[in-house]
Amino acid sequence: MPDEQTPPHLYLVDGSGYIFRAYHALARSRPLTRADGTPVGAVYGFCTMILKLLQDLNDGAMPTHLGVIFDTARKTFRSDIYPEYKAHRPPPPEDLVPQFPLIREAVAAFGLPSIEKDGFEADDLIATYARQARARDWDVTIVSSDKDLMQLIDARTTLYDGMKDRRIDAGGVVEKFGVAPDKVIEVQSLAGDSVDNVPGVPGIGIKTAAELIRAYGDLETLLARAGEIKQPKRRQNLIDHAEDARISRRLVTLDREVPLDVGLDGLVLKPVEADPLIAFFDAQQFRSLKVKAAHSFGGDAVMADPVSRHVDTDTTDYVCVTDMDTLRDWIARAEKAGRVAVDTETTSLNAAAADLVGLSLSVEPGRACYVPVGHTGAGGDDDLLAQRPDQLDKGAVIAALKPLLEDPAVLKIGQNLKYDLSILAREGIAVRPFDDTMLMSYALEAGMHGHGMDELAGIHLDITPVSFKEVAGTGKAQVTFDRVPLDKATHYAAEDADITGRLWHILKPRLAENGVTTVYERLERPLAPVLAAMERAGIRVDTAVLTRLSNDFAVALDGLEGEIHTLAGRAFNINSPKQLGEILFDEMGLKGGKKSKKTGAWTTNAEVLETLAGEGHDLPAKVLEYRQFAKLKSTYTDALAREVNDRTGRVHTSFHMAATTTGRLSSNDPNLQNIPIRTDVGRQIRRAFVAETGNRLIAADYSQIELRLLAHIAGIDALKDAFAKGIDIHALTASEVFGIPLEGMDPMVRRRAKAINFGIIYGISAFGLGRQLGIPRGEAQAFIDAYFEKFPGIRRYMDDTIADARETGYVTTLFGRKCHVTALKDKNPAMRNFGERAAINAPIQGSAADIIRRAMIRMPAALADAGLSGTVMLLQVHDELVFEAPEGDVDRAIPVIRKVMGDAALPAVTLSVPLVIDVGVGDNWDDAH
Repeated sequence: MPDEQTPPHLYLVDGSGYIFRAYHALARSRPLTRADGTPVGAVYGFCTMILKLLQDLNDGAMPTHLGVIFDTARKTFRSDIYPEYKAHRPPPPEDLVPQFPLIREAVAAFGLPSIEKDGFEADDLIATYARQARARDWDVTIVSSDKDLMQLIDARTTLYDGMKDRRIDAGGVVEKFGVAPDKVIEVQSLAGDSVDNVPGVPGIGIKTAAELIRAYGDLETLLARAGEIKQPKRRQNLIDHAEDARISRRLVTLDREVPLDVGLDGLVLKPVEADPLIAFFDAQQFRSLKVKAAHSFGGDAVMADPVSRHVDTDTTDYVCVTDMDTLRDWIARAEKAGRVAVDTETTSLNAAAADLVGLSLSVEPGRACYVPVGHTGAGGDDDLLAQRPDQLDKGAVIAALKPLLEDPAVLKIGQNLKYDLSILAREGIAVRPFDDTMLMSYALEAGMHGHGMDELAGIHLDITPVSFKEVAGTGKAQVTFDRVPLDKATHYAAEDADITGRLWHILKPRLAENGVTTVYERLERPLAPVLAAMERAGIRVDTAVLTRLSNDFAVALDGLEGEIHTLAGRAFNINSPKQLGEILFDEMGLKGGKKSKKTGAWTTNAEVLETLAGEGHDLPAKVLEYRQFAKLKSTYTDALAREVNDRTGRVHTSFHMAATTTGRLSSNDPNLQNIPIRTDVGRQIRRAFVAETGNRLIAADYSQIELRLLAHIAGIDALKDAFAKGIDIHALTASEVFGIPLEGMDPMVRRRAKAINFGIIYGISAFGLGRQLGIPRGEAQAFIDAYFEKFPGIRRYMDDTIADARETGYVTTLFGRKCHVTALKDKNPAMRNFGERAAINAPIQGSAADIIRRAMIRMPAALADAGLSGTVMLLQVHDELVFEAPEGDVDRAIPVIRKVMGDAALPAVTLSVPLVIDVGVGDNWDDAH
């Protein structure tokens, strides 16, 4: 309590404001749920904010009194004054509603008074408490960012925005409203509030309202003398809407006489009791907040061990299995439970190059085991083999686990299980049946966040898993997992299985709740073993071709360097963006340059250089060519030879199933998606991918699949008819847009139509099309306008798609995949424009990705049924599948491949356009393409 010289200090926390700030700032970007599926992201954010406030107050002068004030229902006395008050506000988000009572529980757990009253807003209760406190000569701090509360500020009442750590006094009010606090109501009466549907006077904003109130003193004086206003429109609006202004004044004036149920003396701030707060955090599974609470207020939740601080040691039981009896006991538990979370630990992220080091199992939350089979000791050197840690024989472990992992009555649960499928397949285990938490998350929330285990653990469990660096070291000191000591390896590996099992309990029921069970079960889960088999198969590369190409590219780069230096007038480091910018914009004086706000240097990215090259400047064009050769050399011709696996003599790319918003696959080590296919040098790189002796490569490519899907989805009869009749779609577009006959069409005109066709799918702008075709922006806009005029259904599709995406936050493919487009709500206009383009394209690109996924899932069985088990699917790149087949099976394999790909949409979707598959055969990828 204060001494005689220090008056009491009351803190009034705008609890309702805290809720919505927590939801929009934290929960929406991190949709946290408990294990039972209850959303708790806003609860987590609210508790974080209250915890921070109390910690900040503890570092300064603690208040003597504190209350957390909430709204109750939307209908208050203001609704009787003006029924349209707040009528335009949408209802609370569905996932926020069940969190309201939990937030009240949270306030009680903190031991703080929770105040609300039917018929009044939180602001009215705050105003009443503030008035009563000032009547007793107390200091008052209102914890809120709500401008409506600024009318309460006086010499000893301030507004505090805890999120920004900013105090607002009378001077801050003048800065915000242009008037002192006692005139804020007058300004708001004139300006109104579109958010709360307070009418105000049309055409008068805050700045003008402040000028008028400063000139006339108050609202009634202004309205009485409105005829003196010189601006005719403003004068008439004040006369016509005088009653609206008076109503607005009643709406924005806070009630300072609310009959309170809890008086000021009931707001005495008491020390936080750790145990109830920790118990609440424990019930909501807020483990990090539990630790923070223990540190701040005492309690038993502090964990000192750096390895075990991530998951509560008092709620976990992780064991290292080093004898067969214990292993058999874990197997029996899994069989009894009917499910088990599984994870493998290996020596490499590349499945084809990895050796198995151990396996982890978890049957119930908080309990998991690690079974080491390939640890070599902390040093791992040959002279330490005698000190190998105590572990079971790998063969014995595999023999014991094989029946469990292949048991159709036991569900195996993994995170990115495709990797583990490959590792275990090499050990002779065909895992079935299984669920994959990464793919569940991807089916639920593609585009909203990443789907790696660490991120999912943070989002859904509020757990920060032990990182690989914590157990294996960093940089040159980092060791492979076989050299990690068993105590650290056990916690790391067992935690992975435990978290995977916990995530499954949360994500599995949400599939049905969100209507994406079919997407997961038909498009995601069955593709994992198909991709795993493709990765294991790999593809042969001719290193001699790569070496020749590397030498050719090096010669080309030397020549380009000389040309660039000649054009620049001096030598410089072409790979230095800073030096290149100085050459282009300082020394050559080219227009259109922009400087980075962060570094102050000129920007020389591809977009800038392409624009300059399009304007006819030779130097940026040559730099673009130089960069292309440099990238192809470093990424492919130099690197591919290093990617050849010593065991197989082939390159084994890794496919990523959950890396894009639309369902498209990506790949790395090597990345095969970015090999240019329309340039000569790109085709040369494809020539390095070859078939084994006696085999041929088959490349099967969907022809113009995205344009065909656009015609189907948007219902464009002219395009559908052209595809049905096999008419050249680009020639047709040129004929329709430019009004020229199909016969004898100029190839350049067809090229322009092709650019428009494909550009429309990606929401291309007139600027982008103009740059691509090398024509003025106005001419490009005329092409786009003519295109939409001839095919109005496409514009209708675009507008409807964007509107739906803004309302729901996602777009949907023909097969039910939800592609979330978060950029549509970004504050940056450029990002919103990007979001609109993504929303337009995602249903088309996503449907194409779904079709090729369906084809890949069906392909192995179709080939096997046709007696073509020697024909193997190797690669998927964009809209293309690459196979390797014995030379004698090629002719029989092609019709099977065509049929599977052509019928891939059926029976789920019957397309109104035919799917056409172009097939080629060759000794290398380029010849087959």
